[in-house]
Amino acid sequence: MLRLEHVSKRYPDAGEALTDVNFDLAKGEMAFLTGRSGAGKSTLLKLIAMMEQCTRGTIMLDGHNISRISERKIPFLRRNLGLIFQDYKLLEDRTVFDNVALPLIVCGVNHQEVSRRVRASLDKVGLLGKERKYPLALSGGEQQRVGIARAIVSKPKLILADEPTGNLDPELSAEIMYMFEEFKHAGTAILIATHDIELVNQLGYRVITLDKGHLIAS
Repeated sequence: MLRLEHVSKRYPDAGEALTDVNFDLAKGEMAFLTGRSGAGKSTLLKLIAMMEQCTRGTIMLDGHNISRISERKIPFLRRNLGLIFQDYKLLEDRTVFDNVALPLIVCGVNHQEVSRRVRASLDKVGLLGKERKYPLALSGGEQQRVGIARAIVSKPKLILADEPTGNLDPELSAEIMYMFEEFKHAGTAILIATHDIELVNQLGYRVITLDKGHLIAS
C-alpha cells in the first residue's frame, strides 16, 4: 500500500529533516510513528500526504510514485488518503455535515450519494444526529470524531493521523484507537504519529521510530 525507499528531505534553511528513510505499510496494517519533537514525524507525514516533495528517494502509494508528480495529479491521488489532525482543522462556520461532506463535494460526488455517505461516516463514529450542529458546540472528543468521519467518508486506502489523541483524556484516546482498529480490520492501512508511548505499548502494533531524521526502528 505504501513504500518509502531511501527518502530524504532537506530544507534550505534548516538542513536535513529526514535521511535515507525506508519502510513499507501493507493493506490493512496499522502502525505507530514515534520519535521526539523534531525527529521528522510531521515532515514524513507531509511527504506522504503530498504537501511537500522529498529531496531524494521514492514514495509509492497504491502503485503510484508520489515523490515526483505534477500538481494537477495530486487531488486525484489524495482521494486514496484520509488525513486526521491533532487540532481537528474543522471549519467553524460550517455544520458537522458540511465539514464531513467537503472531500466528497470537492470530488464532485452527487448530492444524494454525499448525504448517504456522510450519514454512514457519522454513524461509524457515533455522531449520527449531530450533523446540524457546529464544531464549537461539540466537545473536544466529538470534534476529533468529526475529523475522523471526514477522513473516512471518501473510503481511503490509507489514513494518516498526526497526534490524533494528543488533546484527549485516556478514555477518549482508547475510544479513538478502537475506531482505528475497526478501520484496519476493514482493510484500511493506518499510520499514526504519536508521543503517547504508553498507548503504543498497550496496543502492541508495529512501531516505526525516527530520531533526528533517521529511522532507528521499523
